[in-house]
Amino acid sequence: MNQSHEEDKDKFLSPRGRYYGQVKPENLVFNANLQEFAQKVAIITSLESNGKLDPKEAYQQIKELWKQLKHSKKELGIGEEPLARA
Repeated sequence: MNQSHEEDKDKFLSPRGRYYGQVKPENLVFNANLQEFAQKVAIITSLESNGKLDPKEAYQQIKELWKQLKHSKKELGIGEEPLARA
């Protein structure tokens, strides 16, 4: 029962949307990273809006998350042209 409760809590705190794009491993991983980025940005902006986080700190945290997302995109090869085969 405890594991089920933890799973429910995780689903509530970090909901995942369905992926409707081209099903490739790298796309699925990037989609998960993108959803995690969006969730974290939403939390940071809520904390900042409610005065729990300094605006400069919120900006720095979001900037760091953006760098991580860009690195993920580059490492996964998202948006790059596939190598032409002769």
